[in-house]
Amino acid sequence: MVNISTSSILFVLVLVVALMLSFYWPFQSKSLSSTTNKMAEDWKNAKSVYDFTVKDIKGEDVSLEKYKGFVLIIVNVASKCGYTSKHYKELIELDEKYREKGLRILGFPCNQFGGQEPGDAENICSFTAKKNVKFDIFEKIDVNGNDAHPLWKYLKSKQGGLLIDSIKWNFTKFIVDKDGQPVERHAANVSPLSLEKNLEKYF
Repeated sequence: MVNISTSSILFVLVLVVALMLSFYWPFQSKSLSSTTNKMAEDWKNAKSVYDFTVKDIKGEDVSLEKYKGFVLIIVNVASKCGYTSKHYKELIELDEKYREKGLRILGFPCNQFGGQEPGDAENICSFTAKKNVKFDIFEKIDVNGNDAHPLWKYLKSKQGGLLIDSIKWNFTKFIVDKDGQPVERHAANVSPLSLEKNLEKYF
C-alpha cells in the first residue's frame, strides 16, 4: 500500500492551484489592462472640448459644456516664466475687452517647463489674485507625456505643433471656436494681444 502523507497532499493541492492561477491570471491581466487603456484613450473619441471635464483651481469638477457658444483661449500658464508678466497682462486685457463679446480664457498652470509653476493651488490663487486675474484658472496639470491631461492630448491632436505636437513651453495658446473645435494654435512667443484679429473671425 502506498503511504501518502498529509504534507504530500497539501503540496499537490498547492501545485494544482498555482497551475490554475497561471492560466487564469494572464487573461485577467489582459482584461484589466484593456479596461485601463480604454479609459486612458477616451480622449480620442471626443467630438469637441465639450466632452471633457476638468478640475478648477479649488479642485471642483467643471464640465466644459459650460463654455458652449463662447470663443475660448486655452493656455498653459506659469508664474515664474520670462513670459509671465507680459502674457498675464495681455490675457487680462483680452478678457476685459472681449468678455462681453463672448470670449472666455481658460488658464491651466503647468510646472513642466523649467519648473516655473512650482506652487500649490493656494500659491497659484494668491499669485493670480495679485495680478487681478478674472478669467478661469484650473488645477495644475501636465500637458506633455503619459500623464498629460486628456483635454491637452485632444488639443494637441487637433492642432499639431511645429515639427512635433508636444507643447514646447509655457503660454502655448489654443483658440477654440463656438462649436468647441480647436481652430488655431499659437506658440509661447506669440503675444496674446496679437491674436485680436484672429479672435474677431470667430465671434
